[in-house]
Amino acid sequence: MINIIKTDGKTEYEFLAQVRERSNSTNKDVTAVVSDIIENVRTRGDEAVKEYTIKFDGKAPDFFEVPRDEIFASSAQCDPEFIVTLKRAADNIREFHERQKQQSWLTTKENGVIMGQRVRGLARVGLYVPGGTAAYPSSVLMNAIPAKIAGVKELIMVTPPLKNGKPNPDIMAAAAIAGVDRVFLMGGAQAVAALAYGTESVPKVDKIVGPGNIFVATAKKLLYGNVDIDMIAGPSEILVLADESADPKFLAADLMSQAEHDRLASAIMVTTSHQLADETVKELDRQMQTLSRKDIIDESLTNYGVIIICDTMDKAVEMANELAPEHLEVCCKNPMEYVGRLDNAGSVFLGNYSPEPLGDYFAGPNHVLPTSGTARFFSPLSVDSFIKKSSFIYYTEQALEKDKDDIVRFANTEGLTAHANSITVRFEDK
Repeated sequence: MINIIKTDGKTEYEFLAQVRERSNSTNKDVTAVVSDIIENVRTRGDEAVKEYTIKFDGKAPDFFEVPRDEIFASSAQCDPEFIVTLKRAADNIREFHERQKQQSWLTTKENGVIMGQRVRGLARVGLYVPGGTAAYPSSVLMNAIPAKIAGVKELIMVTPPLKNGKPNPDIMAAAAIAGVDRVFLMGGAQAVAALAYGTESVPKVDKIVGPGNIFVATAKKLLYGNVDIDMIAGPSEILVLADESADPKFLAADLMSQAEHDRLASAIMVTTSHQLADETVKELDRQMQTLSRKDIIDESLTNYGVIIICDTMDKAVEMANELAPEHLEVCCKNPMEYVGRLDNAGSVFLGNYSPEPLGDYFAGPNHVLPTSGTARFFSPLSVDSFIKKSSFIYYTEQALEKDKDDIVRFANTEGLTAHANSITVRFEDK
């Protein structure tokens, strides 16, 4: 069960170091296996992917690429009420991300100089979506919708087939609603490699996004540079910042909502109230008994969960910024007063009625967030994740002549005489 510690300037930081360490370990065996898979797919293409699909998924699917009519036919197998929910969530996600769109621009000067920036979507993006028992249609919406808003021309989704060789209906429904262009039934490191290199059937993409197990994450990491990726995601994490006004029943529920993801997930609460800490522990024990993933929750809380008691809320805020969590809940009497002080977090949830699952599924902000303290310098997935920018410059002869001496001076100072010559040669006969 979760521990309670009092800040003393040492114990809390030792625990935070332990939490960070769980994300830094590299499984050499996994890396070796994934490297072999990547090379096999690179050299043998579809044939290698099919072999791995049979090996890991039990059966080759009826078709590699899911026909458009099959996507919609599979969607029809879903609970109609769930389809309504998917569409409502998609509307919220689309509305939020539309505000992130950037525009190309240019500026002109009186001397005839023109400069600017061109913004456009990536040509082709690959989206990995887990299947089987870890099927997350919410991830389809969160990845695909901002990609399409950004102007991605072709969005290719890969997802493992079910044991019967068919696609997961919920995943197909989300793909149809989010505007995915093509779907291939394949999973694991082999699917990531197929997207990165291209095969006879699967087109090569410019970027790969989406969650996956350790084999998928390792493949993305190894292939980064050949293609772009969204991020190297670590185990899920939540930090709950709570004062004495918070409800321990809510706090316990929210801590467990992340702990159930993974035995390596981290759930941390920071508070100034001893009484609230004790009551939250009691609620954890009570609520956990009825939950389907009780064993995972218990192990996660025991190893990577903690309630930290601080002397002041200033210290609590300092701890939150130090941890830089993926999800940060502010369960305080006046949550808005902390917004400007919480600098390091993937997504911030304000107040007692903004629990983390609200962001996971429905509110609109993206749920693909930086983990393992990388919120200090990384941002959530957004429309910006799917665009590229180019600058452009136009100078007249007169404008370049005016600036040529400064440019030549820079070049010569750096010892790049050919750079300097590129400027001076244009004015030798002037």
